[in-house]
Amino acid sequence: MTKSLDGKAVLVTGASGGIGAAVVRQLAAEGAQPIIHYGRDRSGADALLADVGTGWIVQADLSTTEGPFKLWEKSVAAAGRIHGLVNNAGVRTEISIDASPADWKAAWQHEFQINFFAAADLCKEAIRHFQESGGGRIVNITSRAGQRGYAADAMPYGATKAALANLTKSIARSFAADGVTAVAIAPGWVRTDMAQDFIKTHGKAAAVADIPIGEMATPAEVAELVAFVLRSSQASLNGATIDVNGGSYIR
Repeated sequence: MTKSLDGKAVLVTGASGGIGAAVVRQLAAEGAQPIIHYGRDRSGADALLADVGTGWIVQADLSTTEGPFKLWEKSVAAAGRIHGLVNNAGVRTEISIDASPADWKAAWQHEFQINFFAAADLCKEAIRHFQESGGGRIVNITSRAGQRGYAADAMPYGATKAALANLTKSIARSFAADGVTAVAIAPGWVRTDMAQDFIKTHGKAAAVADIPIGEMATPAEVAELVAFVLRSSQASLNGATIDVNGGSYIR
């Protein structure tokens, strides 16, 4: 039986752990060849490639202005034709309004560089590549935080995710005629290291207090949606934002 993503090369950023690793596993299970991006965790990327048995590993530092462009160049060199981009890499830092101006600005700039500017740069390169090679799919991992606002000490995170959601809509409206579609997937809390860091500080009860189902999503839940969106049969999802938050934010 033909797998739904047979032969598709898909770049996944931040792929060495958490949601990214789950996405890579799901893509490989459905026949895709994942391009596994990592920033620092080479051992995690190696283990993931060994686990799925197919694809490529590419290193790039998305915190630098040239990093996203180098990542795309390396990915094309490895795979040739790329069919999909999953912008998953992200960071969440806490910064108080009582912080010094220098620390405040540094936190915002760092988070925007990784969560938004790098994703925007990769989208730019992907769109041009897809236009020249017969189309492609972009999946941006946004967040519930970008839709409803976020905690006082983590405002940069919510702002970056809101920007990424808007970018997704702009791409969907502007480039679909070229065969380029874009979808945002917006999780609430997912059981990742980022969530564990929050739980260590604030406790699990605080994390799930406003989730009606009383539990966080799993990385596998998000990964299944990513793979579904990348199917060639799902072009009409173009421009959609898919919520994965247990009912904690309902539009």
